[in-house]
Amino acid sequence: MTYWEVISIILYFVYFIMAIYASFVIMYKKLDPVKSLSWIIVILLLPFIGLVLYLFFGQNFRKTKIYNRKGVRDERFRRLGSYRQLKEFRKDPDLLPAELKKYRKLINLNLKGNKSLLGVNSEIELFFSGKEALDSMYECISDAKQHIHLQSYIIEDDITGNRYKNLLIKKASEGVEVRVIYDDVGCWNLPATFRKEFTESGVEFLAFAPVKWFLSPLSKLNYRNHRKILVVDGKTGFIGGVNIADRYYNGGNFEEWRDTHMKIIGESVAALQSSFLLDRYFIINEQFGRKKKYYPHISLPDIRMVGEKTAYYSQIITSGPDSDWASIMQCYFAAITKATSHIYLITPYFTPNESLLNALKIAALGGVEVCIMLPQKSDSIITHWCTLSYASEMLEAGVKVFLFSKGFNHSKVISIDGEFCIIGSANFDNRSMEHNFEITGIIYNKSIAKKLEDQFIKDTEKCISLAGSKWAKRSIKNQIKESFARLLSPLL
Repeated sequence: MTYWEVISIILYFVYFIMAIYASFVIMYKKLDPVKSLSWIIVILLLPFIGLVLYLFFGQNFRKTKIYNRKGVRDERFRRLGSYRQLKEFRKDPDLLPAELKKYRKLINLNLKGNKSLLGVNSEIELFFSGKEALDSMYECISDAKQHIHLQSYIIEDDITGNRYKNLLIKKASEGVEVRVIYDDVGCWNLPATFRKEFTESGVEFLAFAPVKWFLSPLSKLNYRNHRKILVVDGKTGFIGGVNIADRYYNGGNFEEWRDTHMKIIGESVAALQSSFLLDRYFIINEQFGRKKKYYPHISLPDIRMVGEKTAYYSQIITSGPDSDWASIMQCYFAAITKATSHIYLITPYFTPNESLLNALKIAALGGVEVCIMLPQKSDSIITHWCTLSYASEMLEAGVKVFLFSKGFNHSKVISIDGEFCIIGSANFDNRSMEHNFEITGIIYNKSIAKKLEDQFIKDTEKCISLAGSKWAKRSIKNQIKESFARLLSPLL
């Protein structure tokens, strides 16, 4: 036996021991059985690589609190505010407006699980393209008087990115406080010169969870900040799916880039501000507390005195490794099970966990019209095939599946019964539900839900509608791609 053969046997033996130990650890954690089994298969079938993948992508740090809110003053304010609102709603059942009483359980879920206050807003404006959203955000930033807080998963050194960079630098030169948070992995290709221009001009330009490979924890690579937030002067806020890059503005390599973003004026802006400042705290360990300039008083009527035509009720929900619960996933599940007529869902990536998958199938089997819009072509090959792997069981349950064929639909929205809707940064996939820092808003307003649904129906004209019988006859080659991609769903 040669020297290298001995070394190989030793290495395989060491890996076998490590794989058995890792498998035992996975089982001991008592996670979702399907996900646990998937990871054990990956570890056993991919020597060494499987272990590395598990170390980077397989661990749940929500329970270990790698990002801890303990001691954050603003978080304490949110907690006390949510307890107070829950107490008031229990004490006086008529405190909730008549049109919101049927959503009491959903509102309470978000209050208890996510400390998400029910807010009253004077304006909510929807944008159905990145161009509309980015132009409106640009205009709002131009009018800023006191501070600008911008957070984006992606910022690129292109025409759109430089347009925003120049404006933000200009506002900083005028004395406006400008703070920008970007995700280190989402902006991996951002040149150092681009960043340097920001910092040298007085703009606070911060990378969330920078990955320095061997110099930083492995967990940071997997837990990314996918939020898109803009807060101007504490009074106007934006959230949704739009990042700051040319493809969001003009479509890039796609014929059209459909997205959904929204502008909020009112009490819910404080929740966006709180999320931004909490993420900033995780980066530099500095707190602002509840300074009035960041949380200005907003004059709005009492929640009982405002009618649907003059105000918009909403809750802003955040989720990530810093939260106690998978709050956005829980909100999605509760919203889906609330449906009695129809569910309209748009997502670019569809890899749901068993709870959400069964909720959709049960709704459809129970007579609810469930319509899901997915992209026909994606910007992620493996995720695309994994998404399509769910089409067959959706069709079998009676779900209507539409493939957006005139470009790429990047929207992340759900509308229920034409009465309330959810808009934000979270995709309908494992990564958004379990790993990423995400933010979304649930809007309890029929007019906003109707606008979303009208746009959905309009977009179906640009879609291919899947037929169960025809889909079952797709090529064996494609079915193999879907099956292989489905095995990788825990990583996606």
